[in-house]
Amino acid sequence: MKYYLYLGALALTMTFACSSNETKEEKAVPINENEVSLTVEQAKNIDLQIGEVGFGEVNETLKLQGKIDVPPQNLVSVSIPLGGYLKTTKMLPGTQVRKGQLIAVMEDPQYIQLQQDYLSIHNKLNYASKELARQKELNLSKANSDKTLQQAEIEYQNLKVEHTALIEKLKLINIRTAQLEEGKISKAVNVYSPINGYVSKVNVNIGKYVTPSDVIFELINPSDIHLNLTIFEKDLHQIGIGQRVLAYTNVQPDKKYETEVILVSHNVEGGRSEVHCHFEKYDKSLVPGMYMNAELQFKNQKVQFLPEDAIVSFENKDYVFVETSPRKFVMMAVQTGETSEGKTAITNDLKGKKVAVKGAYSLLMKLKNTTDEE
Repeated sequence: MKYYLYLGALALTMTFACSSNETKEEKAVPINENEVSLTVEQAKNIDLQIGEVGFGEVNETLKLQGKIDVPPQNLVSVSIPLGGYLKTTKMLPGTQVRKGQLIAVMEDPQYIQLQQDYLSIHNKLNYASKELARQKELNLSKANSDKTLQQAEIEYQNLKVEHTALIEKLKLINIRTAQLEEGKISKAVNVYSPINGYVSKVNVNIGKYVTPSDVIFELINPSDIHLNLTIFEKDLHQIGIGQRVLAYTNVQPDKKYETEVILVSHNVEGGRSEVHCHFEKYDKSLVPGMYMNAELQFKNQKVQFLPEDAIVSFENKDYVFVETSPRKFVMMAVQTGETSEGKTAITNDLKGKKVAVKGAYSLLMKLKNTTDEE
């Protein structure tokens, strides 16, 4: 009898033990922390709205930075090829100049010597020309030797070469030979602007001596300024000539300037390259060296999109709430693209799924509050 009572007690103890273990196992069932449910009243209070993804095409844009630059032919360094002392100038940085305008006057004794040399050679050349003609006549009548005629020809040719070289030297300092032949020798020479534009730098002062390698002024013709943008190597394959670029400054971000890609440099340094864009309309407020931002539209792409309100951010990630059954949702991570006119492109495939397009933020708050309580 004791034996049967013992077996009964043992069986009862094992039954309670199994029941206790089952209860523990039931409590250990994991809960999906990304699921949230609403009652009818809660859905009404947050104005919950359900919708599906839309489809369309968007212009992808690449955001770049750069600065305004000018092509080499529009940026001129003015110097005096023979050197000299600056006698006068009225130029200041920012002064507007026109092509051919007098911008400086230089002085130097070598200018006088050069003019003197020219006049001397000019006179000798005239004499050598007449002497050559005379020797040719004498040679026809055999009154002189062929050697004498050849010497006269050589003398004339040498003087002609020297005469031509001096003319070119005088052109470098803007002296006309016609005025010299009239007996007008000047100790000063004029420096003229080679382009239309403005003075960007003045590197000399009155009385200073400058060498041929010194830059007196730097001039800029801003009518052909362009935008020089920096682009990463990984994006080079997406850029092409003729693409449109919208540029703007930090001071006036709402004022957009239309530009066009005219050159893509394939010289990569440090993982970066350059894109050159031409401004459609010249604006005097845009000056070389000014930094600008730009948005480069490089292709059309078919995408799925949702209203901005359908996407919520949590811990630096973007999510949407997908309905799995009436008023029951699961939070799903998504990759977002460009946002335009209240719609955001997404790269995830949500075709056929019902998404909370309004009230998503309230769902996020309820989900996280519920999770914290548990």
